[in-house]
This record gives sequence, C-alpha cells and structure tokens, in this order.
Amino acid sequence: MNFYAIKSIYRFEMARTFRTLLQSIASPVLSTSLYFIVFGSAIGSRIQEIDGIHYGSFIVPGLVMLSLLTESISNASFGIYFPKFNGTIYEILSAPVTMWEVVIGYVGAAATKSLMLGVLMLITASFFVPIRIDHPILMVFFLVLTCVSFSLFGFVIGIWADSFEKLQMIPMLVITPLVFLGGSFYSIQMLPPFWQKLSMFNPVLYLVSGFRYSFFERADVALSVSISMILVFLTVCLTVTWIIFRTGYKIKN
Repeated sequence: MNFYAIKSIYRFEMARTFRTLLQSIASPVLSTSLYFIVFGSAIGSRIQEIDGIHYGSFIVPGLVMLSLLTESISNASFGIYFPKFNGTIYEILSAPVTMWEVVIGYVGAAATKSLMLGVLMLITASFFVPIRIDHPILMVFFLVLTCVSFSLFGFVIGIWADSFEKLQMIPMLVITPLVFLGGSFYSIQMLPPFWQKLSMFNPVLYLVSGFRYSFFERADVALSVSISMILVFLTVCLTVTWIIFRTGYKIKN
C-alpha cells in the first residue's frame, strides 16, 4: 500500500476545500438555516409533533442526510472529473499507484469533507431546535457509512460524466427528489397506504429512517433493513469501481 500516494491525493483534495470555504462549507450551512426557518417555523406552526417529537427536531436527520448525500456526491465527482477534464488523470494512471489507492485518496477526502459538513449542520441545527441523540455511536456509524458510500457513488459519476452538465444531473434530478420523497420532512405513516408501499422502493428512505432512529428511536423501517440496504449500496459501488478500473472505462479511452 502506497501511503504516500494516498496522503498526497487526500491532502490535495482537502486543500481545495479550504481554498473554497464559502462554497464548500458556508453555502450548505446557510441553506440548512433557511430550511429550518421555512420548514421549522412556517410548517412547524401547523404540525406541532410527529410520533411525539417536535417537528423542528424531527426534520434534523432528514436535513443532515439531504446535505450529506448531495455534498458527498458533488465533492467526489468533481474531485475525479477535474483531472479528467484537464488531462492530469494520465499522470495518476502512469504513477506507481494502484486503483484502490486512488479511490481511497479521492473518496476519503470527499467523505471527510461531507463528515465535517454533517457535524457543522448538527451544530447549526442545535441553535434552532433541541436535539436529542439516543444512540450517538449508531449516529456516527450512519454518518461515516453514508459519507463513504455516496462519495464512492460520486466517484463513479465523476468518471462517467463527460461534461459539467452530466456532473450535476444525477445529484439535482435524482438524489434531491429522492431525499425529499424519502421521509426527510415527514413520516411515511402519514401517507395513504398506496404511497406508503410506493415509498418502500425509495432507497433514501432507509438511510433517513435508520439515521433518525439513532436520534429518537423512531423509524419507518426496521434498523437492520436500513443497515443492510446501505451495505448493499456500498458493495455495488465498490463493484462498479472495480469494473471501471479493470476495463479502463472513460479513463484510458
């Protein structure tokens, strides 16, 4: 294992984050504050509680998950797309670095940035609503696993994309709607039976549900199912990444 290569890629990506603090950190935190103002005040005045939990507190896990998914994908996809765009990817491919070392460097940096953002968002949320975390270790587990899984997914998107439009297409047109429809701001128990069954096909529901369980011990699906789903997703992303480097898809041609 070439730890010097991993460290170099990791430090380079982290340095890019600190050069763009306004875009990387300040913008998502500001967006979260606006969500709390709109949803917590406007809607929260009409919906006081869900499952015995104050509505403002109830939406905290969903808001954190919304930012984690979008930022993990965005950070990792841009991190690997930019070297493809300017041609420096060939320097990495010609260096004595294995594919897994490249993945660990880029995905590790993207996951670290998303994890930092998640912690900042929890701190921001605490200024607006009371936060209770019943299972802190489980919460950290979900945070880390979600950041790593979706950073890996973003890495795959960055390799697949051949334009900046494609780079933003999946986060904006697929991930964001799935998060909004995955019980981030409501419990699926509030929906009619047909829409409850339809929601079960939304993979983000399992992430939000498991993450919310770590806060309030309330979940729309079983905790074991939530953990299994994210592990399956991580395995699929690892497999796709292995195939990409094995075949050289969108990298060597």
